[in-house]
Amino acid sequence: MTFIFPLLLAFLAGISTTLGSLIAFLIKKREPKFCYLCVVFGFSAGVMIFISFTELLSEGIASTNLLTAISGFFGGILLIYLIDTLIPHTYEEEEYEDGKRKLKKTAILLTLGIAIHNFPEGIAVMFSSISDARLGILIALAIALHNIPEGIAVSIPVFYATRSRKKAFKYSFLSGIAEPIGAIIGFLFLYPFLNEFILGIILSAVAGIMIFISFDELLPYVYKHKEVHGQPHLSLLGLFLGMFVIALTLIIL
Repeated sequence: MTFIFPLLLAFLAGISTTLGSLIAFLIKKREPKFCYLCVVFGFSAGVMIFISFTELLSEGIASTNLLTAISGFFGGILLIYLIDTLIPHTYEEEEYEDGKRKLKKTAILLTLGIAIHNFPEGIAVMFSSISDARLGILIALAIALHNIPEGIAVSIPVFYATRSRKKAFKYSFLSGIAEPIGAIIGFLFLYPFLNEFILGIILSAVAGIMIFISFDELLPYVYKHKEVHGQPHLSLLGLFLGMFVIALTLIIL
C-alpha cells in the first residue's frame, strides 16, 4: 500500500503530458502557417527556462551548495550536448525534407530531455508521498500542470514533421511515462541511499538539460526560419507567455 499510492500519483503526473498532445488532434489544416509553431516553441522554451531557474536550480542550490549545484547544472548541459553530438541522428531523416528533418530531430531531443526531466520528478513524487501523502498530492499536481505544456512541446514538432497524430501522442506518452519509471527505480534502488544532497545534484543537472534544449534547439529553429522575418516578436510572445503561465501555476500552488 505504501508503494501503490505514490506510484499512482507519479503515473498521473507524468501521463498528463498526453493532455498537451491532444492539441495535435485540433490541427485541421494540412499546411498550417509556421507562425503558429513560433508561438508554441517560444511558449515551450519559456516554460523550460523559468522552471529550470526558479525550481530546479534553486532547489539544487538549497539542497547542496552553490558550487555543487552549478557543477551539476553544467554537467547536465555537457551530458545533453554529448548526446546531441555523439548519438547518430538517423530518426528517419531521409523521409523528410530539410525543415521537417530538423523538426523531427528537435522533437526527439525534446522528448529525451523531458523524459530525463520527468525521471527525477517521479522520484520526488514517490518519496514526498511516502513521507507525507498530502505533500505528495500537491507536488504531483504541480508537476502535472507544467507537464501539459511539455506535452504540447513534444507533440507539435512530431505532428508537423510526420503529419501523424498517433505519433504525436506516442512521443508525448513516452516523455511522460519516464515519471512512474523513475518512481519505481527510486523506490527499488535509491530508497536506502537517496538524500536531499543527491536529489539536489540531479535537479541541477536537469535544469542544465532544459536550458540547453531551449537555447540550442527551440529558439534557434524559430529565428532561422524565413517566415519569422516579417513577425520577429511571435516567438518572444510565446516565450514570455510560457513564463507567465508557469509563474501563475507556482503562485497558485
